Amino acid sequence: MEAPVWFITGAASGFGHEIAVEALRRGGRVVATARDPSKIAISGENVLTLPLDVRDRDAIAAAVRAAEARFGSVDVLVNNAGYGLIAAVEEATQDEIDALIGTHFTGTLDLIRAVLPGMRSRRRGYILNFSSIAGFTGGAGTALYAAAKHGVEGLSEGLAKEVAPLGIKVSIVEPGPFQTQFFTSSRKMGERRMPDYDATAGAYRDRASKPDPWLPGDPARGAAAVCDLVEMAEPPMRLLLGKFAHDIALASYSARIAEAERFRDLTLGADKPEAEGRPWP
Repeated sequence: MEAPVWFITGAASGFGHEIAVEALRRGGRVVATARDPSKIAISGENVLTLPLDVRDRDAIAAAVRAAEARFGSVDVLVNNAGYGLIAAVEEATQDEIDALIGTHFTGTLDLIRAVLPGMRSRRRGYILNFSSIAGFTGGAGTALYAAAKHGVEGLSEGLAKEVAPLGIKVSIVEPGPFQTQFFTSSRKMGERRMPDYDATAGAYRDRASKPDPWLPGDPARGAAAVCDLVEMAEPPMRLLLGKFAHDIALASYSARIAEAERFRDLTLGADKPEAEGRPWP
C-alpha cells in the first residue's frame, strides 16, 4: 500500500499519538482525531487533525468524509480512543456504564461501519481495534471495562471473517500495562462506593488510586509493533503487546482448556446421543 492514510482516534496522547508519529515516519498520511484536537502534537502537509467524540455518530460521519476529501481514502483505521473505569458492577451509575460502552464498543462499531463502504469499494483496508489484556479476563473493579473489550474482541473476530474476501484485514491489539496516561488522567474512578465491595473492587480502587511505578510497556515500541503489523502480508488476528499481556493470555488460555477438559463429560452429555459425530450444518 503506497502512502497509506491512517485514521487514528485518541491521537492526543498515548498509543494514538505514538502510532501517528510512527506512521508519519514511515511515509504514511495521518488523520489524527481527538475530543480536543488542540492537544494533538503533530502537524504537516501529511496530517489532518479533527475533533471527534466517538460517541457522536454524526461527528464520525463528518470526520470520515473530511478524511476522504483531503486524502482520497481511509486505508488504516485505528480504533484507539478509550479510558478506564474502576467500579464494581453494582456501584457504577447508568451514565458511567453508557459512556464506557459508548466509547469502547459502540464508538468502535460506528467507526468501522463508517469506513467500510470506502474500503469495500477499493477492495483493500486494515482495521485495527484496540482491546486490552482485559479482553481476555475480567477483574474485580474492572468488569465493565472488560465487558466492553470482550465485545470488541467478538466483533473483530466475526468482522474479520466477513471482510477477508473483500481484501480487508482486521486485527485486535491487546496491550498490557504501558507508560501512557491510561493509568493516570485517562482512568476514572466510579462516583459511588459501596462498603460490601471493599474487599474486591474497593481493594483494586485503593491500589489504582496510588502512583504505580511499574509500567513496563514502552508506547513508542508498541506503536512500532502496530505499524509492523500493518505492513505484514498475513498479520495475526491478535497482537499481544508486552510480556505482561503475553503471560496473562497464555495463563488464561491454559486455564480455559483445563476447565473444559475437567468438565468434558458434563458438557458432552448435553447433546442428543444421535448427534455424536455429526458435523455442524
